[in-house]
Amino acid sequence: MATRRSTTSDEIWNGGVACGRQYLVKCISGLVRDACDHNQTIQVKIVDYIGGISSPPSAFNTTMILSNIAFGSITNLATSLSINIEYQLSSKI
Repeated sequence: MATRRSTTSDEIWNGGVACGRQYLVKCISGLVRDACDHNQTIQVKIVDYIGGISSPPSAFNTTMILSNIAFGSITNLATSLSINIEYQLSSKI
């Protein structure tokens, strides 16, 4: 299984404390109908801080930026660009 990774905002990052933590993530809605695969919940590992990436438009008002593998696992890629997620800290850290 491929490692699913994510960068995160201040909301989770907490000065770097969150680096390496794993979260359960589920797509709950998107900009278009049927954007989410509602049957999928994935586990992602926090690997970086959004403030450190070179793509500010992606980071604006964003809690997590999922890797392509992670994003594709919980969405219908043909219809999705941006999604709303729910997440919780995984007990398997």
